[in-house]
Amino acid sequence: MRTFVKDIMVTEFDTIRSDEPVEKAIQMILNGKIRETGDKTTSLMVLDKVMMFVGIITMADILYHLRPTFLNYGISGEEVSWTEQFDIAMKNLKKKEVREIMSGDIVGASIDEHLMVILDRMVKNNYHRLPVLKNGKPIGIVYISDIYFYIFS
Repeated sequence: MRTFVKDIMVTEFDTIRSDEPVEKAIQMILNGKIRETGDKTTSLMVLDKVMMFVGIITMADILYHLRPTFLNYGISGEEVSWTEQFDIAMKNLKKKEVREIMSGDIVGASIDEHLMVILDRMVKNNYHRLPVLKNGKPIGIVYISDIYFYIFS
């Protein structure tokens, strides 16, 4: 197979600045694009003030941070009175900036990498998407679902 990142990457993707409120990211994902595959946007590439890639924010990041932090210390969600706690958790989440909850340690891809190289990187790191970067700026994104359908179709 002679397939490279440039052959499979998606060049239309949503971005958000790292200093934007999480509430904006929530709305952007809710109203996100539907790709040719029928998949809906579930993440945004995060950029700094000079449009350099700094991370990704996903639905999973947002949902994880909706949970009160005390749930990370051995308390079960079943022990919480959610009637009051949910509103507090939502208010706290919406006050945060994207940079506070995004995934920031993402290794990107370059357009000339072989498909199997990035597949290996994605599988080993449990990535569902991988930004394609040129000089630190995003120029595309590769989704694991696109790799799957490309290989097996």
